[in-house]
Amino acid sequence: MLEALGVESLDALIGEAIPEEIRYERSLAIPEAAPEHEALAELRGLASENRVYRNFIGQGYAGCHTPPVILRNILENPAWYTAYTPYQAEIAQGRLEALLNFQTMVCDLSGLQIANASLLDEGTAAAEAMSMALAACKRADARTLWVDWQCHPQTLEVVRTRAEALGLNVVCGDPLTWVFDGTVFAILLQVPGTSGTIEDFSGVVRRATEAGVVSIVAADLLSLTLLRPPGEWGADIVVGSAQRFGVPMGFGGPHAGFMATRDSLKRLMPGRLVGVSRDAEGRPAYRLSLQTREQHIRRDKATSNICTAQVLLAVMASMYAVYHGPEGLKAIARRVHRLALVLASGLRKAGCTLRPGAFFDTVCVRLDAGQSEAWIRGAEERGINLRRVPEGVAISVDETTTLRDVAEVLQSWPGAGMPSIDALIDGEAILAESGGIENRTSPFLMHPVFHSHRTETEMLRYIRSLEAKDLSLVHSMIPLGSCTMKLNATSEMLPVSWPEFANLHPFCPARQSEGYRRMCTQLEGWLAEITGFAGVSLEPNAGSQGEYAGLLAIRAYHRSRGDSHRDVCLIPLSAHGTNPASAVMAGMRVVAVECESNGDIDLEDLRKKVAVHGPNLAALMVTYPSTHGVFEEGIREICELIHQQGGQVYMDGANMNAQVGLCRPGDFGADVCHLNLHKTFCIPHGGGGPGVGPIGVAAHLVPFLPSRCEGAPVGAVSAAPYGSAGILAIPWMYIRMMGAKGLAEATKVAILNANYISARLDPYFPVLFKGKKGRVAHECILDLRGFKQTTAEDVAKRLMDFGFHSPTLSWPVAGTLMVEPTESESLAELDRFCDAMIAIHGEIQEVESGRMDARNNPLKNAPHTCTAISAPDWNRPYTREAAAFPLEWVRSAKFWPAVSRIDNVWGDRNLFCSCVPLSGE
Repeated sequence: MLEALGVESLDALIGEAIPEEIRYERSLAIPEAAPEHEALAELRGLASENRVYRNFIGQGYAGCHTPPVILRNILENPAWYTAYTPYQAEIAQGRLEALLNFQTMVCDLSGLQIANASLLDEGTAAAEAMSMALAACKRADARTLWVDWQCHPQTLEVVRTRAEALGLNVVCGDPLTWVFDGTVFAILLQVPGTSGTIEDFSGVVRRATEAGVVSIVAADLLSLTLLRPPGEWGADIVVGSAQRFGVPMGFGGPHAGFMATRDSLKRLMPGRLVGVSRDAEGRPAYRLSLQTREQHIRRDKATSNICTAQVLLAVMASMYAVYHGPEGLKAIARRVHRLALVLASGLRKAGCTLRPGAFFDTVCVRLDAGQSEAWIRGAEERGINLRRVPEGVAISVDETTTLRDVAEVLQSWPGAGMPSIDALIDGEAILAESGGIENRTSPFLMHPVFHSHRTETEMLRYIRSLEAKDLSLVHSMIPLGSCTMKLNATSEMLPVSWPEFANLHPFCPARQSEGYRRMCTQLEGWLAEITGFAGVSLEPNAGSQGEYAGLLAIRAYHRSRGDSHRDVCLIPLSAHGTNPASAVMAGMRVVAVECESNGDIDLEDLRKKVAVHGPNLAALMVTYPSTHGVFEEGIREICELIHQQGGQVYMDGANMNAQVGLCRPGDFGADVCHLNLHKTFCIPHGGGGPGVGPIGVAAHLVPFLPSRCEGAPVGAVSAAPYGSAGILAIPWMYIRMMGAKGLAEATKVAILNANYISARLDPYFPVLFKGKKGRVAHECILDLRGFKQTTAEDVAKRLMDFGFHSPTLSWPVAGTLMVEPTESESLAELDRFCDAMIAIHGEIQEVESGRMDARNNPLKNAPHTCTAISAPDWNRPYTREAAAFPLEWVRSAKFWPAVSRIDNVWGDRNLFCSCVPLSGE
């Protein structure tokens, strides 16, 4: 490879790719590399410091049973967790079908017409709903959100943080006594409330609608199998978490948040939406609809900065519903409710005063502070966690709760008079009660998919049938630029399922999570050392949330210095589309900066913009290496220019895989940088989520990291204190096994692999951008704009016939492909990809020269399905073999796309986002 590049050593190549003035010449101060078994043993030791007690905390998180067939064949299956976001829909039909099941499930249970393919968690879903409601409101002076005082506290915290940055008011109170005025644009209700009670909010919603106020309901999905759904009593938007549908608590995440809304509001809905279209053969086919790349199109006018989802967790939740079906879900809900009734009966017989009203799974006991503390402390000594609420103590039961557990909770009561469990159950009479809450009459989950897979055999076959339709890293490299689809090592993934990590409640007492917190502290320290920053927050649970949190830190810093007027954020036109959307969310004004023809930031234009906006300059957002795959030589000068005007430099860490161990953002001028742990640090993409986007900050910004402390400059940005803590063991294992030397070596090899592909393919597809010495960083952009008859999309689809996922299509430059091989791929795999691209170039030449029809050729007809290849009629001017087996090695491991090319325009014009009827109509 070095010979092909004309360099003598790997270090010589790095010297040509990375400017000398930003090179980090020392070794990172992190532990030396540990073998797999030693790293696992060390992490086992940390896990053993956690105490998994029986949790009755509730507050939006519930214990659940993950059906083993789902645990083993989805959560622990690399064919599911190593897939990429389904932008290339023809090779992602399995995940898209599972996500369509999720959307159908959410629509049916919420009583609304359309749902997205998941959001990050319940708190951020509520915040997104607030922004959506604001966009839907027609009154410019309406700037107040009313929040139910029974809303989960972590949701309220996230909403308050978002509202403060947008200049909105949040008023908390009793919704039953609300009086709406012209300043209110939306209400946020919680069903059931965080203390457990169920209120009839139909009158509140009716009054809101009459006043032109958008109604948002945060709801518990399981309870909606019994309760009348919010959509039926007028709610406009329903949000929540699907965690209790078979997804472990994981100390707070990752979990699939959800959002459903009325059809009239669908074009304001954030996140991804799976729809049904048709392929070239006229068959139904799934694809991402409407918002597929909204941020890159609308930029600072986008309705949200969310560009990801929680696909893997949404798939698990949907499969939970598929496995249990409507009757199974209702049976689980009834059992949970009846256990709560048993608990309530026992408490009443002991003389306890309960919060009046109906309830689903949570019983609230009214006590003074001293009584509450005594009970909670005594219960913990028995291995039981209860929850302190303003009224006293709340106790939540869930799917994992048994009668024995209820008995132990009752026995933990410090007072006298608590009856035995046997005395409570009189011929199972209580267990047969409904408590008066079952008022749902509408059917749900009626599609056959929720009725056809009751046995494990059938469920296993269904999961495997969907898996077979998706291309993932188990098949071949996924050479997506900017997305870093690298190895997700098995040893990194194993701890995710350990009970000591998977089964902790995010709000359990700190003394029960000491191992978790030590692991997180170590990871924060390692990431700070790798980036050169003084502090790190792991809370942001996506890259977009990291951008948002970092910009909030900058905004709060300026305000602390009396510079509230600093609100201008300079963003190069080459930046990720989430950058301008995040800046607007953080209350900033976006000013675009031009780029030069070589992809670098136009320094002259930057100086002009700085001169104009200097007194009001808050920040510059810059991606490094650049979005064009090059280490810009002037990065220090750019940072100094911003600092001279009192601004801060925000660095998008999407391309950190080209920096680790070789240069550190904190050393060459960045003040804050978010990291994509689902890229550089090995958390798998999961088919489009989960992700983790922590931020590192310089010393002066440490006080402005997200915090749940009262009066903190920046509040919570995610529902749980450590965000998606359940997958933080993955980057911990990665760094622990690699050590300083291994991390630096991996970065060098990533740069080597990108330059090798660049050198091999440049004669066929010119590499659009190169550095000063002719090298690229960790990715390269191939220019296809010179071809008259063939588009970059044609090449992307034709690659499927070779068994490859396309590189990033038409971004950041239309008509190009951006390739990132990562360090994980072997020379043989790199050559396979290059051979495929060169073969495709030959086909392009056939078309360009006129020797092959411009419309009826392997590129325009790609991908070729097994159905098309095996059809009795073949009317194409090339052979079936050329279509399906364009190179000899394709035969040995052929991946067949499930559908032919999908008609995207037809799908958007005929939007359909629920399970397809059996007729296919």
